[in-house]
Amino acid sequence: MWKYLFIAGGWLMLVSGSCHKEAQEKKQSSAFDTEHKNPFITDMYMADPSAHVWADGRLYVYPSHDISPPRGCDLMDQYHVYSTDDMVHWKDHGEILRASQVPWSTPDGNFMWAPDCAFKNGKYYFYFPHPSGSPWNSTWKIGVAASSKPASDFTVQGYIQGLESLIDPCVFVDDDGQAYFYYGGGGVCKGARLKENMMEIDGVMQPMKGLIDFHEATWVHKRNGIYYLSYSDNHDDNGRHNQMRYAISNSPLGPWQYKGVYMDPTDSYTNHGSIVEYKGESYAFYHNSSVSKHDWLRSICVDKLFYTNDGTIKKVIQTKGKE
Repeated sequence: MWKYLFIAGGWLMLVSGSCHKEAQEKKQSSAFDTEHKNPFITDMYMADPSAHVWADGRLYVYPSHDISPPRGCDLMDQYHVYSTDDMVHWKDHGEILRASQVPWSTPDGNFMWAPDCAFKNGKYYFYFPHPSGSPWNSTWKIGVAASSKPASDFTVQGYIQGLESLIDPCVFVDDDGQAYFYYGGGGVCKGARLKENMMEIDGVMQPMKGLIDFHEATWVHKRNGIYYLSYSDNHDDNGRHNQMRYAISNSPLGPWQYKGVYMDPTDSYTNHGSIVEYKGESYAFYHNSSVSKHDWLRSICVDKLFYTNDGTIKKVIQTKGKE
């Protein structure tokens, strides 16, 4: 509501409290537009960012870690966690897990690929893929580490029993508290309910039907009652790098309606992303190779993501950010 005060020379319009709040929110939003940098972590090579907002009001990112000098995609280890309260300044909480701490780790180790994290029943559950034998690509296990804290003191609890040798775990907790587990790779994407202990599948893994050109990097989020499953495709666009695609559903396990590409290829051969809302804005996390100029030394990035009125995701504009 507008308020007016008469002073000598005329009326002075006073800004209401609600308008002042809106002005503050716009100013905070613009800080990201003018101050954030891509990549936003440059002192270490990080990829596959999984972003979550927890009850403490901070946004946390759980990425994988490319180790330099690179050795293809098989030299990844030593997970770190990053967090922010303004999307501009980031805190490195340090290392939370490495291959040598995994009981089923192979002698060569170093296969700590894209992880995810979920919160339920007062605990944080960190999901990570790691092989248990040779050949490594046919012996993947999805490990689970747990902690009472979001960025420290994680202890490996074991792995989810009875799964195929697939990668890229994603865990989505719905509004009613039910958790869902997804994973995939090589064109296969599957999902199922998780039991209350967050360590076992409740039922059987189901193929996610309706996806087009799925490759890997499953991510599920929910907005306005619509479930979104986003993923990386198969480099099928005239030999270019990964695009990020998505599909929607009225159920967390589909069937899914394919909607299109929401992010064009970056300068990296791969891409792997997450989508999250924080303080009234939506963000797309992803990785590129702009720092190293090397496909297997990647760096994590974030840009704003926008929806149309009907829930369609607009194409994300990748930015470099302020120098």
